[in-house]
Amino acid sequence: MPRPNSDTVEAVQASGESNFKKAAKKAKKQVDHLLHISLNIAVTGDSGAGKSSFINAIRGLQDDAPGAAKTGVTETTKEPTPYHHPTMPNVTLWDLPGIGTPNFKAKSYLKDVKINTYDFFMIISSERFRENDKMLAKEIQRRKKLFYFIRSKVDNDLRAEGSKTHFSAEETLSKIKSNCEENLKEIRNPKVFLISSKEFCAFDFEKLVDTLVLELPQHKQSALLQSVPVSSMVMLEKKIRVFEKAAWAAALVSGAVAVAPVPGLSVACDAGILLAFFTRCYYSFGLDEESLEKLSRRVDRPSLRALIKSKLVLGLAAKSAARQEICALAGGAAVEYLCSLVPGVGSAVAAVVSFSLTHRLLRNGLKELADTARTVLTEAGLQ
Repeated sequence: MPRPNSDTVEAVQASGESNFKKAAKKAKKQVDHLLHISLNIAVTGDSGAGKSSFINAIRGLQDDAPGAAKTGVTETTKEPTPYHHPTMPNVTLWDLPGIGTPNFKAKSYLKDVKINTYDFFMIISSERFRENDKMLAKEIQRRKKLFYFIRSKVDNDLRAEGSKTHFSAEETLSKIKSNCEENLKEIRNPKVFLISSKEFCAFDFEKLVDTLVLELPQHKQSALLQSVPVSSMVMLEKKIRVFEKAAWAAALVSGAVAVAPVPGLSVACDAGILLAFFTRCYYSFGLDEESLEKLSRRVDRPSLRALIKSKLVLGLAAKSAARQEICALAGGAAVEYLCSLVPGVGSAVAAVVSFSLTHRLLRNGLKELADTARTVLTEAGLQ
């Protein structure tokens, strides 16, 4: 047990625990949840319903991108197929064969697809939810698993209705949802969300995310919020809060408290944890090149990338050998580099860094990344 000093006292206070040992244990658990907790999402529905496009949209990929789930009007999924999130590898979306297909009979479907693999189910239909969908929902409900109905391709419905006199998008969407809920009246408290994989951040996307955050276990909420696309300023702020809550834990686990060694906790500052923390922020906030390009096309603002002035963002974006060297550096050298990128910290740092300084480094770096993301979204008109 380390002797109390200002750093240990601050670390314990930040954790909300009663002593340093409990604080360190809680910190390691929280960082593990932030960086490694798994989230497995099952996506099922009839062929042509839009399962694969939905999976690709959550992963931020076009249907024809390398590594994208295969799409088509015929059943392309012969067995449960995992697709890892490209920047959050602990998040996996599973493309499941449609219920009632030759190799996955309705009666044994949940057993055949290994129901306990998944945290929740998305049941997708582009038209009416069918008897097999309802039967599946009842069985999932009986097994006390979470499930959600996704009415896909609503952009097509709006286009089809758009030429009619007195057309109202709001009324059309309300009618579609009401029809779905009426069709699902046999299901207890059905949750229906209207989604377009082509306009993924529109319609009920944020309602879906909000519902999942309310219903998922707390340690799974972080993985979900990190992985979903940034759809608005409100969504960005939710993501920022995830990292704000974890900053103290990352500082403590990095070994930043300059006290006697604690088992499993290095005294030398571990720059790898700091870099992992900032990298997660970078991708989660949509500051990577692919996310910026996709947002630019979506809002027709080609100048979004030019808004990036942050040294930290540019440093994380660099795909040069220098970045690879940073990952390989040990102790103080890597910390000095990271500190040099974050305003208000500078490079005057030793191999052993106090909790206070490391915590400040994380908070300042997070603020710089968050402010950059806010600037991008404001320019994009996504207030």
